[in-house]
Amino acid sequence: MNNQRWLSQSFFTFFMTWGIFLPYWTGWLVDAKQLTVSQASIVMGCGLLARATSNLLFFPMLAKYVHNKRLITIFAVCSLLTALLYIPSTGFTTLLIVTILFSTFYPALLPAVESSAATLVQHGNIHYGKSRSYGSLGFVIAVLIISMLTGVFGKNAIFWSMIIGLSGMLLMQQLATPKELLIVPTKEQRAKSLSMKALWQIKGFPIVLFILILLQGAHASYYSYGYIYLEDLQVDPFYMGMIINIAVICEILYFMKADTLFTKWRTSSLLLLAASGSSLRWLLIFMFPNIWVFIASQTLHALSFALAHFAFIRYLTQTLPKEQIPNAQGLYSALAMGLSTAILTFLGGYLYEISPGLSFGAMLICTVPAIAISLMTRQKYHY
Repeated sequence: MNNQRWLSQSFFTFFMTWGIFLPYWTGWLVDAKQLTVSQASIVMGCGLLARATSNLLFFPMLAKYVHNKRLITIFAVCSLLTALLYIPSTGFTTLLIVTILFSTFYPALLPAVESSAATLVQHGNIHYGKSRSYGSLGFVIAVLIISMLTGVFGKNAIFWSMIIGLSGMLLMQQLATPKELLIVPTKEQRAKSLSMKALWQIKGFPIVLFILILLQGAHASYYSYGYIYLEDLQVDPFYMGMIINIAVICEILYFMKADTLFTKWRTSSLLLLAASGSSLRWLLIFMFPNIWVFIASQTLHALSFALAHFAFIRYLTQTLPKEQIPNAQGLYSALAMGLSTAILTFLGGYLYEISPGLSFGAMLICTVPAIAISLMTRQKYHY
């Protein structure tokens, strides 16, 4: 199979499930499993902590001993099996335990696919943004489908759609895989990749990672409470998927042009623009609690998420040696996409019950420092 096509299909199938999990899972726990918003925030927050631990330790370690295809297959099988544990589960404690197990395996699929992408990009002739846009397209399709299914079949359609999506990921692994992803790391490569210390010594990497921890963590309230926020604004469930998808459509448009757009911009400039767009996004939702402002703010997802994410991928593929890619992806997924989001999910849940808009406005505690750090360090570290 053509490498570009394989990567596009891998992103598409994973993000079909991500489009179920990210916007709807908290709402499913509240509506179908009868948790309160605060209980669901604790469950999802602990799940994010489990995700951070898994991506920081389990994923990089496993990546040293198996090739990329087997890595994805292992996580897909474990995700499907642990997801089935939700069927008999009721009550806060049981759902907490199942969510921690599920979050140990399922979110690790993201750095596994991203590491495959970085490996293929380093081998040349692969456009990351083009393939990643198919992932965003999968997300859009999933959100629209779930929006319609829940209107017809109720909230349990969310869970069964996830089961079908994970089964589809397993079927995807039966297709021909690029030979670059079937190479098992050698003993020498494992020795090189074991050194996290060498990764931290790469000039600019700690700063870039810290800024991304702030920027990606700032999406915590949006990811966990965006769906509930739309319910509070009395939006018809049929339109919720369309509204959520505005952000992803803007993300797709950016990724389609990402490989040629801002090609002469430094990583620091990309991160500065992303931080500025993110600050404006959360400020608008905080100051103007109405559906039309929320819809307008969705367009800024192209900056707050997509631009920040692409900045990291470009920095990673242009700066880091191949042996350190799994370590870097693990750290990024664990700390930027997991731990910081988990901490801010707890904060957002507490603030949401005081005032929904306040949980979004609080995200400025991350984005404003990100702007300051970018401005203060870009010349010293030349990233």
